[in-house]
Formats: sequence, C-alpha cells, structure tokens
Amino acid sequence: MKRLNIFIHSLVNLGDVLLSTSAVALLKQKYPEARITMMVRPFARQLVENNSLIDQVLIFDYKAKGKSFRSMLDIVKQIKVQNFDMSISFDRKLRPALLCFLAGIPVRVGPDRLFDDKPSRVSWLYTHTIRMPDDFFYTHQAQLFQEIIRAHFQIKGTASPQIGKVEQAHYKKAECLLQDLHHEKKIALGIRGTYYSKNWPQHKFAELIARLKQTVDADFYIVGASGDFEYGQELVEMSEVPVKNFCGETDLLELAALMEKSDLLITIDTGGMHIAATTKVPIVGIYRCVSQYRWRALTDRFQAVASFREACPKQMKNPELCPGHYCVKDIEVEAVYQAAISFLNGKTSENENEAGEV
Repeated sequence: MKRLNIFIHSLVNLGDVLLSTSAVALLKQKYPEARITMMVRPFARQLVENNSLIDQVLIFDYKAKGKSFRSMLDIVKQIKVQNFDMSISFDRKLRPALLCFLAGIPVRVGPDRLFDDKPSRVSWLYTHTIRMPDDFFYTHQAQLFQEIIRAHFQIKGTASPQIGKVEQAHYKKAECLLQDLHHEKKIALGIRGTYYSKNWPQHKFAELIARLKQTVDADFYIVGASGDFEYGQELVEMSEVPVKNFCGETDLLELAALMEKSDLLITIDTGGMHIAATTKVPIVGIYRCVSQYRWRALTDRFQAVASFREACPKQMKNPELCPGHYCVKDIEVEAVYQAAISFLNGKTSENENEAGEV
C-alpha cells in the first residue's frame, strides 16, 4: 500500500495550531505510516518541530510585508516538488489554499467554516469541502479540526494535542527561573491575550494575588511573550505582593517545562494555556461569554470561570456580538479565588472539573 504524503497548513494563532495537532494525531492513528508535512507561521515552529506526529515543517511568514509574487512562487515550487497526495486546511485561509492549488496537489480538503460563519470563496479551491457540525459554536475547536479528518477519511475516534519534545535543557531553564522562589506553592499567571476583550482587569489580578497570599504560602509569576512584558510589569507595580515577571523569558517548550514545575496556572484564554494543558499543572481559566465551549483547556485538571450574564445569553454565537463586549471584566475575584483554592487545597477531583459560570 502506498504511503500517503500529506501537506497540512495551519496558519492560525498559537493555541489553534496546538489544538490542530490533535487532528494530526487522529490521522496518524488510522495511517501511522503517512508522511505529514505541516506549514505554520514562525511563532508556532516549536510546537511542531521535533513532534513525533510530524515529519517535516514548513515555515510561512503569512503577514510579512515583503511577500512578493515571486516569493510566493518560490513556496509553490517547494510544495510542488514534493508530490503531495493531498492537502488539508486547518486554517481556511485563502493564501495557503491558493498555494496548494497552484502547486497542483490533486486532493485538497478543507472545512466549509472553521472559526466563524462568514462566507468565503476559499472553498472554491478545495476539491473536497467538509461540512462542520450544526452545533459549531458549542463544539470544541480541537473537535472541529478532528471532524475534518473523521469526515474525509470516514473514521471514528478522538485524539489529544501534542507539542514538540520537552528536553532537559528546557527543564534547566525552568529551574533557573524558579531558583530564587522558596515558598511552598508556585502559582503562574497568564494575564494578557491576543484580544483586549479577553483580558481580566489587572487590578482584579492584583486583588486575587493578595487574597491567595493570605491563605496560601505561595510565589507568583507572570508568564507570556516578550510583547507582554510591559503589561505584566504594570501588574507587578500594582500588586502589594511580590510578583515575578517572566514574560519573554521562556520559549514555548521552556514554558511547558515551567508549567510542569508549577502548582497552579491562573490564566485568561491564551495559547500558553493550551501548552500548559499538555502538562499536569492544574488550570483555572478565565473566559468571556461562549469562549470556554470552544477553547477550554483539554485537561481533567481544569476549571473555567466564565462571564455569562443576562447581557451575554448562552445562545450567542460570538463573543464579539456581546452587548457589553468586554464582559470578562465583570467576573468577580471571589469566583476565581474559590476555583484556585479548590485546586491548591486538593479539594477538586481531577475527573469532575466542569466549566463554571458566573
């Protein structure tokens, strides 16, 4: 039997790239000998390099200003010479779909929708368009990626996301960051997301830290990208309790190693949260509106605190349609505190962490 040679493009945000690896894992369950090439944006490289699911990684700087037509043709040539049997879209973006079309990949699979209901002509470039579930907005994003695989290959089952290999050097970096922290518990904080409307107010994080410090002997540190440093520093200066700012201090696999050594992560909806979910760290996730249905952390050691109010009805399809829009600000410190304490005191069963609503 011929070994399938499959090209996958996932030019999406960090967390979504990680969730899409669950679909690759499902594909590998059915076709373990398939050769998988995955194209991602530069910031997601570590998630897919040295990943046992993926044989080759192509990096495409989707937003680069210097992407000339000639450079696009160079990428087409790189794809074409590899004689892929099929391409699979985990982003539903026009440019990578066009690359696959121009490269002459004979079977091009993609979803009829993936992140929203907006009509798009990109489906014209697919040879096989997969219809997404009717309860699309209340289906986890990882399951949507997997549904593309289930529907096209007519298989059943489910799988978990997988990151690249965390090695000893990554653990050493985590140990270096924590070497001056000597309290009983280590609590990580993810405080800034891609969109402002995801961010729980800094002053509430400061109040939460103060509440927790009264109850638990703990160290606190902020995790995030280098671009989050100044935002994190604002919280450091606001907090009455010492807080370390590790934003920009870790790469993606070092972050995973740091999470392995943490006792709790309290975070808004970020890509870092999904990386943490591949480890054993308990997670308290702070969500706006319907987000926890689509992007909950895929771990049993998880509790969601969400911003549902009368102004944010459950039937609402998109947080951007929320009348209050920035409704996450209404989540009370007490709700997050109780979720955190349930983990820190060991009162939460690993198999009973349903998403909570506020």
